[in-house]
Amino acid sequence: MENNPMGISDPNILLSVINMKLRDQYGSLDILCDDLELSKDDIINILISIGYKYEEEENQFKN
Repeated sequence: MENNPMGISDPNILLSVINMKLRDQYGSLDILCDDLELSKDDIINILISIGYKYEEEENQFKN
C-alpha cells in the first residue's frame, strides 16, 4: 500500500482504529482528518479497496 495513514499499513487495522476514533472521539470523518492531519481521500480509498464505505449518518465505515 502506497499511503499509510497513521503509520498503519494493514487496511483492516486502519478500519478498526478509524471506526473506534469516530465512535469515541470524533463527530465526523472531516473533523478526525483535520485534527489528525490525515487525507480523507486516502482513508476513503483504502477502505473502499477492502469493501467499506463511509456512512455519514452513522459516522462509521460499513460494508
